[in-house]
Order: sequence, then structure tokens, then C-alpha cells
Amino acid sequence: MKRAAWLLVLGVSLVVRDVPAGSVPSHGYLVVADGLKIHYVVLGHGTPVILIHGAGGSAEGNWFANGIAGALAKNHRIVAIDCRGHGKSDDPAGNSMPNRTMADDVIELMDHLDVAKAHVHGYSMGGAIAEQMLARYPERLITVAFGGWGIPETDPEMKAKVPPDKEGADPKEAELYARFREKLAERKKASGSGQETAANRPKRGEGRDDGSRPKLDLAKVKIPVLAINGEFDRPNAKTHRMQRELANFTSVVLPGKSHLSAIVTGSIPALYTDTLVQFIDSNDPK
Repeated sequence: MKRAAWLLVLGVSLVVRDVPAGSVPSHGYLVVADGLKIHYVVLGHGTPVILIHGAGGSAEGNWFANGIAGALAKNHRIVAIDCRGHGKSDDPAGNSMPNRTMADDVIELMDHLDVAKAHVHGYSMGGAIAEQMLARYPERLITVAFGGWGIPETDPEMKAKVPPDKEGADPKEAELYARFREKLAERKKASGSGQETAANRPKRGEGRDDGSRPKLDLAKVKIPVLAINGEFDRPNAKTHRMQRELANFTSVVLPGKSHLSAIVTGSIPALYTDTLVQFIDSNDPK
């Protein structure tokens, strides 16, 4: 019989689905190099899986409420981080959250928990962080899985050869984004972090992610790589280069799904969770 645990995420009570019987998530904190306190959640036993949420999300909301963490925890030790400025982690000065720095936070967390190597899965912003890890810390990865993310073509000639992606969106997407923005605003107001003004908000390239991507020679990447994207979330643009250059790559497209509807509770399709579980299970060290 499976146990359900209640969590409070962005002001909404959520159920942690598919948690193995007798298992309850444990919470911890780590002070990283620049002094910020980073929150994380651990569940299960076995080969570690690091889960990295998307922008505006949290460890609990992005992975536990929708069943992903519980499904993976049946055979693995799940470590889900609240990235700086998110969830229960500290807000950085000036709201500075470069993907490169957040990747360093993940590595510090792995060191803190004595995790030498792990499967890593990130969604959206979390995918950008996972990409930084693939470029800069490949020796720490068993596999990497991107959700709502990919590594696009950079060569103009190859960009021109990318098949067009399907236009439109999941009909639920606009409603999901409205709810997401509303809950995010409530959380910022409650935490006191909603006072940032246009005058003091860092511009792109001045504190937040500067928009750059790490240099990656995909032909040298030998670990298994997975990308899961909604069919309305530009899967061709995100994965065309990966399919050409990676030695061990799988791309899965979720029919009818967009960026949010592919992952949020009540909308995430079974194909997402089943694909991720199978990918990680099949690539565990022997």
C-alpha cells in the first residue's frame, strides 16, 4: 500500500503521489560557497538521482506532487534541490541566479551528501543547469535527462535543416500559466521578495542568467542522454543537434502537451514518468 504525504507548495496543498510504503521525504539544508542556505529533499535508497526544477518552481512542487519523485524512489535515492531563490532556499542578493552558479550549487550538494556520481534530470531552467553540469562536470554524471529543454543547433546551415515544429499549444496552457503566475506572486509577497522594482532588478546579463550556453562537443559525450518535450514545445528545434551528434540519445515527444502542461500535477502524462523511470532504471550501473 502506498503512502501519501501532504506538502505546502506555493500556498497550495499537494499530495506526494506514489511514495513507496513506509517512506517519507526528509529535508535538509546546505550552506554553499557564497553563504546561501540551500534546501533539498531526499527520498528512497539506491543509485542517486538528482532532480532540478524549473524557474519559479520548487523541489516539492516540481517532482513530488506530480508523482515523478515517488516513482523513481522505488529503486533510487532521490535528491531534489530547491535552487537558490526558489522554494525554501535563500534568495541571493539582487536575485542573481546564473545557471552556471546554480550548477555549482548542485555539485556542492552532491559533495555534501557524498554522491560521487548520479543520474541528473532537470526541467526547463533545471535543464539549463543540467546542461552546465554536462559541459563542466561530466565525470559526475551517470546519465542526463532534459525535460522541456534541449541543446539546439548553433550552425546556421544546420539550423535551416531543422524540421518545423508543430504550431499551437495545449488548450490548458494559458490557464496553467495564469495559475502559476498567481501562485508565484503570492509566494513572493509572503516571503517579502516581491518588492523588487524595475530600477533595481538585474537586467539579463547583469545578475540573472546571461543567456549564454556552455561550449559542448556533443560527439565526446558518451553517457546516455534523454530529452522529453511536449509536441507544442519546439521538440525539433531543441533536439535536432542532439540526434545528429550524440552517441546515445533518446528523444520522446509528449502528444498534445506544451511547456507547463507536460509537467504540472493533474496534466503530466504517464508517458513522461514512465519514460524517465525506464531510462534511469535501464542505465543504472551494473
